[in-house]
Amino acid sequence: MLKRPFIALLLLAPALAVAQDAGGYLTQAQLDGAMAALPAPSAPGSAEDQADRAATDRAFAARSEADFAQAKLEEKFGAFDFAPVIGAGFRADKFPHVAALFKEAERETKEAVDLSKNHWKRLRPCPPASDCAKNPAEAAKKSYGYPSGHSSKATVDAILLAQLFPQDADALMQHARDIGWRRVVKGVHTLQDIYAGREFGQTLATDMLASPAMQHDLAAAREELRAAGLVASASPNPPQAR
Repeated sequence: MLKRPFIALLLLAPALAVAQDAGGYLTQAQLDGAMAALPAPSAPGSAEDQADRAATDRAFAARSEADFAQAKLEEKFGAFDFAPVIGAGFRADKFPHVAALFKEAERETKEAVDLSKNHWKRLRPCPPASDCAKNPAEAAKKSYGYPSGHSSKATVDAILLAQLFPQDADALMQHARDIGWRRVVKGVHTLQDIYAGREFGQTLATDMLASPAMQHDLAAAREELRAAGLVASASPNPPQAR
């Protein structure tokens, strides 16, 4: 698919606060590149688009109670919700340096995702009998679907957490994939939205890791985790999202 230029769009958003010179992890050039590399979603109403939405309808219809309940719990989540992989002691109140790092990374990820969603304006799916179908007026207030914010943020979180817990890299990435998949089970995203989020998150996290500010904050986070008895070794290469 053709990739549309984002330069004109980005010129309309000078206030976007995701630049290293403003204390963040991403430069404007990195953000431009990440957004431009994201392929366009399927054309609305095309056979590909319809098949993508039909897959969400089937996943929603076949949902298990456990997956659906977990999807509701994950409506809001952050890096410390990866504690089932890392350990119950991994809590925000115990690790302020870790918490500050992920607060900034997740903030920048959300801003990048929101800008991208508002560019593509891809409507979310609406499976029969879902909340969307029951209350279309409320559903219309939600953000657009492409790329998935949950999938993007979960991927960023998993990749950055793997810098601190390299022995858990595969399990962290699987946890991120599961978070994304449950958005399909919940009926609020398509597989295409989820895959785009993984790709977008992979690019954003890789760019963040190139930031001196990120490396400084990772070093502080490692020392904090070591002092608490959680082993955090040297930085591995970022795991692949796919």
